[in-house]
Amino acid sequence: MPKNSTPNDLAEPSDRQRLPHRAPLFSRLGAFVLTVGMVFAFFISQLVGVYIAGKLVLPATKNASMGDIFFFGSNDGTVVSISIVIGCILLVATSILIIRLRGGKVRQYLTLKPFSFAVGMGMLGVLLIFMIASQALTYMLDMTPLVFVDPLYQSVSSIWLLVFAMVVVAPIYEEVIFRGILWSAIAEQFTAPSYSVHHGAIVASIVTSLIFAIIHVQYGIYEISTIVVLALIFCYARIKSGSLLLPIALHIINNGAAMWQYLSQVS
Repeated sequence: MPKNSTPNDLAEPSDRQRLPHRAPLFSRLGAFVLTVGMVFAFFISQLVGVYIAGKLVLPATKNASMGDIFFFGSNDGTVVSISIVIGCILLVATSILIIRLRGGKVRQYLTLKPFSFAVGMGMLGVLLIFMIASQALTYMLDMTPLVFVDPLYQSVSSIWLLVFAMVVVAPIYEEVIFRGILWSAIAEQFTAPSYSVHHGAIVASIVTSLIFAIIHVQYGIYEISTIVVLALIFCYARIKSGSLLLPIALHIINNGAAMWQYLSQVS
């Protein structure tokens, strides 16, 4: 035993003591401003995407007003699909730029790393249970949550473009924002020793899930409620796996299943 040491000095440190306490990338005010700013950027990127795609795709846009482009473009499947891709590029680039300007490491802050196969299969099981329960409830309540897709499906130049945008591209930038940069910025506000190990994760999961659900303005109250639960599942997947890649994969699977169901009904 080292000189002047006591048995307590050599005791195994607690979980809280073993946690790495690095300085938060954002202050509490900074995290709040970031949250508001990213939500604002989310909607702005959609408008910018619709405008750019509308100018490229819609006929006779040379003399069309901005309002006309937004009105007709938001109901055109090709325009919306391209706008989703444009929005993804803008939002992911913005997230990366913000993290780097704050001196953070992008891969570390967004937890872009491999995840355990066992954890992945377990979370896939949780997602499947949710999807089955949600589908059963939707059927019993006679709800049609994907009705907003009808005009997009009917006007898109290629159905595969719409599938790619809504099933693959949208989940990527939504996860980067909500389970990525915003989740990390909020969770890191609760890393002081006075907080429990999971306090920050719980707060970040609740806040980002509520915001994520509310921004889906195309849905009704019932659909928004189910989105909150779905978002919490994605948050738990990030916590359980320690990787953002698992929520992205689960999000793609969920959107793919929903799109497959929609296409099977309209074809």
